Amino acid sequence: MKDRLLDVGWLRIFDAVGRLGSLTRAAQELGLSQPAVTYQIRRVEDQLGVQLFHRSQGGSRLSEPGEALFRAVHSGLERIDEAARDIRRKARAPAIRIFTDYGFAAFWLMPRVADFRRLHPQVEVHIVASQSLEDDLEENADAAVLFGGKDDFPDTARLLMPERVVPVCTPGFLARFGPFEEAAALAKAPLLHLETSGRPRWLTWTTWLAAQGVTREPAQGDLGLNTYSFVVQAALAEQGIALGWIGLVDAFLAAGTLVAIAPEVQRKDFGYWLVPHRPATGAAQALTQWLVDEA
Repeated sequence: MKDRLLDVGWLRIFDAVGRLGSLTRAAQELGLSQPAVTYQIRRVEDQLGVQLFHRSQGGSRLSEPGEALFRAVHSGLERIDEAARDIRRKARAPAIRIFTDYGFAAFWLMPRVADFRRLHPQVEVHIVASQSLEDDLEENADAAVLFGGKDDFPDTARLLMPERVVPVCTPGFLARFGPFEEAAALAKAPLLHLETSGRPRWLTWTTWLAAQGVTREPAQGDLGLNTYSFVVQAALAEQGIALGWIGLVDAFLAAGTLVAIAPEVQRKDFGYWLVPHRPATGAAQALTQWLVDEA
């Protein structure tokens, strides 16, 4: 004879009692009376032939069989709720999530994303930025734009913006500390450093100067900052010379608020890469193609 299948209408009630350890609090959370909650729990116990809770004046504590059932019920409800949220999200206007770092989000993506929204007004766009380039790609992102080398990313990644770096400062800083006719002269000025935990994927002042045949130890007056937005703000405040990534500082160069003061350095196979994440929806495909076209 086949085992009788459990009636599952009690799942929410059982989960609430197990989580809260109280019939009364479970009833309050679910908007039910305590007798109704007690009745449902007893029905399940009758069906299983075991006691699921140890009841006392202090509340209702799960028994050993109750613990086993609670783990299965709670996990199942979480998956059901997540599936329901996903179904509702997809039933609404198409939504896409793109994951990137603060510098790219602030200086490249945000000034342009309004153009995408005008082209696709029905699509909801979510931009998720991280301070650390070592963070994993957010699980629910449709795509990411991340900085690094070709070997840092899967074969499906596409180079959007190659790394091109030029030292920049304000005209006022240049007038006070310049001219900087050679790289060695820059090494004597206050420099602004973009810091990170772990291995930096981008050019640093050490690697930029090395490309010019110059070595330099960190000097008094240098300033280290942990986001590129801070580096740019410090350069605009005339606190030092920054490395300017072409694509991120273009607007400042065009406006003349920052000026390039030394040769550009490029690195092959390094830069911002478009990394697809989950199977692309039509909206996600539209966004990734727009990113490619813009870059």
